[in-house]
Amino acid sequence: MTPPPVAWSWELDGWIIAAGALCAVASALLGNFLVLRRMSLLGDAISHAVLPGLAAAYLLTDQRSSLPMFLGAVAVGVLTAFFTEWVHRVGQVDEGASMGVVFTSLFAIGLVMIVRAADHVDLDPGCVLYGAIELTPLDTWRVFGLEAPRVVVVLAAVLLVNALYVALLFKELRIASFDPQLATASGFGAGWMHYSLMTLVAVTAVASFEAVGNILVVAMLVAPPATARLLTHRLGVMVLLSVAIAAASAAAGHVAAVSVPAWFGYRSTTTAGMMALATGAGFTLAMLFAPEQGVVSRTVRRVRLSLRELGEDVLGALYRADESHDTPLAVEELRERLLCRRMPLRLVLLRLQSRGVVRPTDRGVKLTETGVALAAQLIRSHRLWEHYLVERAGMTPDRIHPQAERLEHVTDLAMRRQLDSETSESPTDPHGQAIPQERE
Repeated sequence: MTPPPVAWSWELDGWIIAAGALCAVASALLGNFLVLRRMSLLGDAISHAVLPGLAAAYLLTDQRSSLPMFLGAVAVGVLTAFFTEWVHRVGQVDEGASMGVVFTSLFAIGLVMIVRAADHVDLDPGCVLYGAIELTPLDTWRVFGLEAPRVVVVLAAVLLVNALYVALLFKELRIASFDPQLATASGFGAGWMHYSLMTLVAVTAVASFEAVGNILVVAMLVAPPATARLLTHRLGVMVLLSVAIAAASAAAGHVAAVSVPAWFGYRSTTTAGMMALATGAGFTLAMLFAPEQGVVSRTVRRVRLSLRELGEDVLGALYRADESHDTPLAVEELRERLLCRRMPLRLVLLRLQSRGVVRPTDRGVKLTETGVALAAQLIRSHRLWEHYLVERAGMTPDRIHPQAERLEHVTDLAMRRQLDSETSESPTDPHGQAIPQERE
């Protein structure tokens, strides 16, 4: 029996989305600079390593109030960043390895401390993993006369601090991320920038930890900035894109958590997990379809380039065959000369035929007048390069053909004129083949 659809309530769902979006945006703002510094997993390390801070705060105060827990976790989070950098520099250890050593050691210390207070401390593994964002609207504070969830108020304050930090120190963060030595030489310490950033990462991770858990904090620190990095090469645009992606992922994740399980006969699922899943889906789409860096886009460009080069090779082969009075060439013979597959060759021939460059005959394929003109310029490029490689580069004629064959595909009119001016006048290439005249 299919369960009834979950009722939507803006008093509940709206605050849940607000909490998720605030956490996502606050994390993504700082995550951009973690991604650029190749320290993406530091957020994960901090969110694991805060455990001894939580335990220490309880043991010292004998209470579970938010402020001592928060301060203890932040202190250990900052120590995690400090010790990671210290082990990396002093011990000459890879940064990823130093991160792993530090956070696992601190996490283990935290477990020992929790065992010490095991009779008094509740540790819910589910809450640690994906938080309790669904309970956000139940714990409220009165702010400026309005009732608002405590988590939303805290995350809004963290977001404001992070936004001011990035906006006011954007130039310094950019320089310190790409060139720490230049940052120090410019008058502001790269070390100070590093530790201030790590402190805010720790504060953000701890502030988000209770509401959204470990999974979403790590996902939002890494996935939206990494997604934006695939879409742009400009840091300012990357920051803005990561913020938009993070907020959209939070909203889409909660909607999916409420609606998608009903398609399969279930009530709902964890919102924080679905928000993290939404960021992963966004990254996957960008990885596949980003205009410049996407896998599909790069594949399409490579295929188009290879087909263009094959088309030029076809023109060159037909021109050379015409020089030796060996045209038209049968398709199979042309394929053997070019050492290519049948399907790409047929696609190229159809394209060349549609452009009026080649025409089929009873015996095979032949260049049209337009095709002869285009092929002549390609052959001129090839033979000018051969002439240049022998005369100016000192290569022997038996070694120049492969190099000239690659260079002919990237040679335009200006480069042909430059090659012509850099070499002595000669009607033939080093193999005795005529160099076609330039056609204006």
